[in-house]
Parts: sequence; C-alpha cells; structure tokens
Amino acid sequence: MRRSKTFLALAVLATVAGLGAPTAATAAPQSTVDSITGGALAGRSLVELSETTRLADRRALVTGDRVIAMGDETGLYPATGWHIRGEMGGIWTPPLKLLDGIWFAVDDAWLGADVAATKYTSGWGYQRFDYAGADGLSVGRIDFAPDGARGNVIGLTLRSDTRRDVRLAMDAHSELMPNYPWGWTTPGAAEVNLADTGAYADGTLTFREKGTSPGTGAHDYAAVVGSSARPSGHELGPDHRGPQDPAVVCPAEGEAPPKCDDSAFGKGTGGRLTYDVPLKPGKETTLWFTVAGSDAGPAAARAEFRRASKNPVAALRSKVDGRMALAGNTKVDIPGDRLLQRSVDWSKQNLADSVQEAHDMRLRDVDEGNAFPEPAGTLEEARFYGAGFPDYPWMFGTDGEYTAFAAVAAGQFEPIKAHLRALRDVSEVVNEGSGKLVHEVMHTGDVYFGANDDAGNTDETVKFPSAVALLWRWTGDDRFRDDLYDFTVRNLRYVDETLDEDGDGWLEGLGNVERAGMGEEKLDSTAYFIRGLLDLADMAASLGDDATETWASERAADLRSRFEATWWTPGDAKAYAESIDDPENPANDNAPVFQRHWTGVSPMEIELPGGSPLASPEHGPVALAQREKDCYTGEFGLYHTGSGPTSAPEGNPGPSCDSVVSTVKSERSTFSLNTGVMAVAEGNFGRLGPQRTYTTGNARIQLDPTVWETPGAMPEIAPSPDFPANIGRPFYDRSMSLQAWGAYGILWPVVHQHLGVAPDLGNGRLSVIPQLPDGQERIAGSDIRLGRGSVDVKVWRSGDTLATSVRLDRLRTDLTVGTVLPAGTRPSSVTYNGRAVDYEVVTTTRGTEVRAAVARDGTLEVSFQ
Repeated sequence: MRRSKTFLALAVLATVAGLGAPTAATAAPQSTVDSITGGALAGRSLVELSETTRLADRRALVTGDRVIAMGDETGLYPATGWHIRGEMGGIWTPPLKLLDGIWFAVDDAWLGADVAATKYTSGWGYQRFDYAGADGLSVGRIDFAPDGARGNVIGLTLRSDTRRDVRLAMDAHSELMPNYPWGWTTPGAAEVNLADTGAYADGTLTFREKGTSPGTGAHDYAAVVGSSARPSGHELGPDHRGPQDPAVVCPAEGEAPPKCDDSAFGKGTGGRLTYDVPLKPGKETTLWFTVAGSDAGPAAARAEFRRASKNPVAALRSKVDGRMALAGNTKVDIPGDRLLQRSVDWSKQNLADSVQEAHDMRLRDVDEGNAFPEPAGTLEEARFYGAGFPDYPWMFGTDGEYTAFAAVAAGQFEPIKAHLRALRDVSEVVNEGSGKLVHEVMHTGDVYFGANDDAGNTDETVKFPSAVALLWRWTGDDRFRDDLYDFTVRNLRYVDETLDEDGDGWLEGLGNVERAGMGEEKLDSTAYFIRGLLDLADMAASLGDDATETWASERAADLRSRFEATWWTPGDAKAYAESIDDPENPANDNAPVFQRHWTGVSPMEIELPGGSPLASPEHGPVALAQREKDCYTGEFGLYHTGSGPTSAPEGNPGPSCDSVVSTVKSERSTFSLNTGVMAVAEGNFGRLGPQRTYTTGNARIQLDPTVWETPGAMPEIAPSPDFPANIGRPFYDRSMSLQAWGAYGILWPVVHQHLGVAPDLGNGRLSVIPQLPDGQERIAGSDIRLGRGSVDVKVWRSGDTLATSVRLDRLRTDLTVGTVLPAGTRPSSVTYNGRAVDYEVVTTTRGTEVRAAVARDGTLEVSFQ
C-alpha cells in the first residue's frame, strides 16, 4: 500500500472552576459522570472503555476536526511517529504542530511519573486519566477537543480530604512545525523547521518561530501559554518537558533508543507557569487548560484561544452531545454477537474521530518528496476523513473510497460527501482537469503522490465514480450527483484512454499493492474499473446521458465477458491472479502473475449494480474457501500476502496451501482493511459463518483488552506473525493506532448484508433483504439513515419461519422486502402483514432469496421447508 507558508499561534489557558474528580469506569455510572463534569453531562448514558496495564506503552489519542493530540496513557508525551521521526505526536492544529507536550506537577510530583497513572479511559469524544491518590489528595485529568475550534482542552481536577494549598506547575515545550515537509523529503523537516524563541510577559509565556525556511518561504508562527489566574511564578528555558527532562533525543534516522523524548528535528523551547491552588476539604476543584492555535500570529492565536476556552463545560457538553447524536444513527441489536454490536457502536465513533478540516491549502505536486514548486492553485477549505493517526491524518483517495461504505452505513453522509468533493477539487487543480484522482494530500495542500506524471492511482481513480454512486443511492441527493458527475466521467475516460497502452481493456498502473515482480495490469484496478463503469452507466441513465451510458455499459460488458478466462489462475492456486502481463515474460501477453496478495479477494468483495459480485458463482466460493486457510488467514484476519512456495531468496516461513511458485515472500501482516475486504467478500457470497472470523478479528483489535493498544480504536495493523503488536514497538516505529478504513469490515456487513439494507434512492427504490447470520435467532437495526429519513429493520426466526419487519420514517420510495432462506430450503408460504402476497424466488450468490414488492412498511413472513 502506498503511503507515503502559513502563520501559527498557540494559546494555553487555565481557569479555575469547581468540578468533580474523574473516576474511570468501563461503563461509567452516573455518579462518576457527575463527578467528572460537575453535572455538565448529567442524564447522559456515557460509554467508556478503560485500561490499567502497561499505560506507558500505549498511545492515547483525542481529536477534533481542527486538533490532534497524542501522548501515552499516563499523560506523558514520548517522541512519536515516523513521517517526521518522533514529531508526529504531541498537540497539533494541522497542518501545524503546537507543542511536544504539556505536563503537570502537584507539589513538585509530576503526574504520570512521580504520581503513577492508574487508569486510562476512552470515551466518545474525550479521554480521561486517573492518578494514584496519596495523603488524602486525588488528581484526575480529562481531555477533549471542541469541534470547530483549534483548541485542545484539558481539565485537571484536584480533591483533598483536608484544607490545604497545592502548588501546581505546568510545563509546556513548543515545537512549531508544519506536517509537511517530512524527514526525508526535499526540502526536509530539518531544513524547514527553525528555532523557537520564548518570552514571558503579563502572566503569559510566548513562543515564536519567525523566519524564512529554505524552499518554503517566510513564516511567522507564534504560541501563547497563559491562565486566567495570575501565576505565582514562571521560568523560561530550552527544556521544560516535566519529568521527561533531560530529554532522550532520537536521531533523524538509523538506530535509536527504544524510547525518546524529542527528535533531531526538534528546535522548540519551553517554559513553566506555577499556581498556588487552595483546596477545601471534600470539594473538587478543576483547572481548565486550553492549547489552541491559528494561522495568523499571536493576535489570531488569542482569538482561537478565546473561542476554545470560553466555556469548557458547555464545550464538553456540546462535544459529547454531538457524539451521542451520531450514536443514535444505525443502532443495532445482535444478541448472538454482542462483540460485533459493540464494534458497530465504536466504529461510528472512530469515523467521527477521524474527521479533519484544512483551510487555505496551497495545492502543489511535490513529486513524492523530490520537489517543492510554486502552488498550482489554492483551496479555501476541505473537510475529510483523516486516514490514520498519528502518521496519516490527512486526506487519501483509496482510504476515503473504502471508508465511504462505512460512512453511509453509519449515517455519516456529510463528512464523506465533503471528502469526495475535496478530492475532486484538489485533483482538478493539481492534475489540470485530466480526470486522474490524487492519492495523498496533506493539510498544507501538498500532494505527495497521484499527479498526472505518477505511474499509478489507477485503482482509486476508477473507484471514485462508485463512491459517488454509493452516496447518491443512499441519500437520493441528485445535486450531489450532478456536482461530481462530470468528474466521474473524466475519471473513467482518463484511465481508458491513457492507461491501456496495449488496448486489451485491462488497465496499467499501480493499484493497492505495489510489489516487485507484479505485472503491469492489476486485478483490483480491473475489478473496480468494471464496477465503476456500471455505476457510471447507472448515473448516466438517470441524467439521460445516453452516450456515456452506452459507452460505459458496453465497455463493462466486454470486460466481464473476458474476465474469468483472463484472471483465474490455472492449477491448484484456486485464486484470481493479482496481476497479469508478467514483466519477466513479455512475450506471454496477459500471463497471470500469482503472488497471494490480499487484492486477490477484490472480485468477490465488490458488488455490482443489481447486487451481484464480479467473481463468478463457480470461482468465488472456491477462492474464498482457499483464503480462509492458514496460509492466508491468521488469528485476526487476512494477511497482506499469503504464504506458499516461492522463488524469493528469503523463502516463506508460513504454511503452503498450493503448489504454485510465487516470486515474492509472504507478508503475514493483518491489516484491518484486508480483513474488512474479506469480511465483505464472504457476505457477498452468503458465507456468514466464515465471515465471522473476519468481523470478529477487526472487532477484537478494537475492543478486546488482551489485544487493543488504545481502547476502542481500530488500528491499521493487527498483531501478526510478521508484525509484532504495536505495544511492544518503539513509539516512533508503529502502525496507526486508529485507521478509519477498518470500519468498512464492521458496518457494511452488519447493515448491508445481515440487515439487508440496499437503497437505490437516486432511482426511487429501496430493498431490504436480510440474511440471518448462522446460529442466530434475531437481529435488528433502527434509525438507519436513508436520504432525509430512516428505516428500522427487525429479522427473526421461529422454527421454520423467517420474518422481516420494515418500518420507514420520512421515506417515500418503492419498497421490496425479502429474506435469504437457509441453504437447501424453498418457501412454502409467504405473507405480508398477515396476508398472502405475490413474491419471486431468486437464486443469487447469497443463496435463495424471497422478494416481495410491497406498498408500505410491515412484516414479511416466509415459511420454508
């Protein structure tokens, strides 16, 4: 998988208010909620996950749409991330880093070091830290980032059994630095980052970086740290990292200590503010701190600070209420798989955690870090799903296209619509209207990969029309379709005209997997191209664009007619080849190149308009059964590259399931995306028993305390034979603690496959044809958002009868209700709302479906034998 000036100011404010001390709980009782927030969240049923072990080895994450803050689960801030080695953690208002961290000491004892952290708690929209009490004094901390503000808010709560005065110290260490350029690019972070300076005046610390960086021009970054209470003292100096002084500094590259406090790129400075805080017996006192930033110097920084810190209690209430509102969409009840049910709930929050916003983007192609030209244009604002945290918090094409399926199933239409529009807007400028989609776009507007001259982006360019069609079908939003339609046409015209040099219809260029020895034409690009053509044809038909409809339909029909003969691997591989046109054998045109990559699942994973997968009913189940074996699948899901015979010098340590000799070694790393793709593929073929391996795999790495790193966050890569768990790796050498795309493998199977919700609102249709998972007696989903309304679905089995209940809210659409029968059975009677109804029996890759066109919501009952 390919991965890859402005003004800044920051302000930190502390205000004293009486609020309750946090006490972490896995499922927070209301008394705990009240004590955290002084009643601000009273009456709200909060959902939390807590961890008490190895807190110093785990990453903690809190986000807002303008803020990212990452430290560890003790409240300290180890050097984190690898795009700019050791600098991707701390507190950011992207594209700019504000602080390496912020630390607190009570009576000279640093929280997280001298005073041990006892529990870390992740909630919906916030995080909490509990610290060990001593001598009648307890301390707790809560962090959140209000959406719409460039501020991270921290509440530090103290409670004493006796009257006393506490001396509170706050250290802050600046690092004013953009998130591009990176450590290895030209220019690089070491050149661009200049030294910060520090000063004290009028009760505040002021940090500033002003100058001209080689290659990127002049800038003026500022940071302000202050309090509404007058500090009793202050200090300035090059350190001030709390208990992380003296700092262990990671080199820019090469061998490094297992844990660092700063990096060779760091040129920040520090300061300390101290406060005398009187405590009354038994009364909680909270100091609120706000870390904020802006793009326009100290004055603008103070304005951002005022916005973020105006009323922290109200801001926290607003944040949590917003998250509870999102939780109110797509509520599911899965008695036979409560882990999956909880994963649906947390995956909706993971998506919300991933939303980012960038302003004043200067759009340029940086040629994979080898150039830094003048901008080709600007984009005033972009809102999108950040791919992963901490090293991929910006916008991607392919990540967004997979995440789109999770987003619509979660009812989060607005962020994914904005994401697709932003991709279009950036692509149009950088690629000069060619139709090619960009791949990776930083908050700055720098495009690392995906320009016209780059050898790839085939797969995400052809996936874009399908993402647009998906949103159109789930929302019925013709204006959205119309806005992006011309770009989707040019997407497919571009690849067809420029990426098919040999004229055989199979596209050249890079796809999701780029490995040595692959052929020029990739399976995933081919599969998604066929789907994209059919989705484009559907949109064209709705607009009366006969020429485009005809071209796209005929092109897709031709490719489908030749697909199986071209891409199915001969012999005992029992798989589709991941590429063709063997570079080692150019005379053998379209020779399959079989390397066991996860993209071999894509023909089973994609769903064409009308509901069928691309893979044939004969080959699809065979390929899936092969991928379920231990040469492809581990404890947590599908490997990136399976094991088997190979000519690679490294060999393959894993088991073999076939005799085909591959040219590459296995990569037994389980990505949450690969596992999600496999889960969806199994569901497309009605294999809900085997599917559970993959939905459970993604749910466990998110929710199982024996596996997770950050409670409730689905990571990029699961612990795997070739990828040791993040918790045992250096903070500067980890995969993402939260990656948005894994939610695809949870939300889509539950909503679309189990509950059977399949809207086509753009064409005025809705079908609900559920499939009850193996061994389960009932499932239900409510408030599943469709268009401007929603649908509720209940499915149950009683003996030899299956029932599907559908209730529509504010939806006017043609409705088909049905069910998938158990294998080997036929319907004996079919009623709707207690009366016989006309129906049809259709054999699909999911199984035998009973379908009835009905006039209104109600209950379909199908007896079978």
